[in-house]
Amino acid sequence: QVQPVESGGGSVQAGGSLKLSCTYPGNIRDNGCVAWVRQAPGKEREGVARIRIGDGATVYADSVKGRFTVSKDSAKLTFYLQMNSLKPEDTAMYYCAAAKVYCPALTSKDGFAVWDQGTQVTVSS
Repeated sequence: QVQPVESGGGSVQAGGSLKLSCTYPGNIRDNGCVAWVRQAPGKEREGVARIRIGDGATVYADSVKGRFTVSKDSAKLTFYLQMNSLKPEDTAMYYCAAAKVYCPALTSKDGFAVWDQGTQVTVSS
């Protein structure tokens, strides 16, 4: 089974930008989706954004709307998270995840399978 490859984390100052990327397997159905989730120390895992494979429909957490953009390149089997206007509260480990058959709600605790070890995003004030 192909495992995703994630890249792009790092440290930035508040207001800065980072772009994460992650490869995904080609067997996700059109109604399935890929997603970014994050977890800060001492906090529960949080869905950040998801994009449906078939039509590219996106959903964002309220905390990142207007600042983050999720996109995908189907030819490269890669999806991205462009993060702008970063805030210290965005500091977390970010993971790529997927739901192969259908897209659950972004708030779903068990709907997405996190497949990688994550990449750290640190935003300093």
